Amino acid sequence: MAARNTARKRAFQILFEADQRAASVQTVLADWIRHARTDPRQPPVGEYTMELVEGYAEHADRIDDLIATYAVGWTLDRMPVVDRNIVRLSTFELVWVDGTPDAVVIDEAVQLAKEFSTDESPSFINGLLGRFKDLKPSLRRDTDPS
Repeated sequence: MAARNTARKRAFQILFEADQRAASVQTVLADWIRHARTDPRQPPVGEYTMELVEGYAEHADRIDDLIATYAVGWTLDRMPVVDRNIVRLSTFELVWVDGTPDAVVIDEAVQLAKEFSTDESPSFINGLLGRFKDLKPSLRRDTDPS
């Protein structure tokens, strides 16, 4: 679905920009929404983009903990910024969004890595997200407040 693909790409760009600016993702999302309303050349920020960004923001600390735990040999600070933000976004969608098949989330993340990152990044991202997919039931239980 092209609309979801575009929404993921925009959400990734928002996370990336927030990381680069050392700003909150909510601040950058608000900037994007404001620009879309005031500049007719800017496309609107879609509902699924907002859902992904806001969902990531809600679980950001847990997501970073998961990445730090399972990204063998890579600290968050050492990880390429593009890869870090693709994995952050995709981890949220993979673990907390039920409406998208796991294979689609992983494939979309790999495609983003192919488009925006290094030659090694797609396999790294695929492997890490594959691990999260396998662990998904326990990862969700670990964050369930009940």
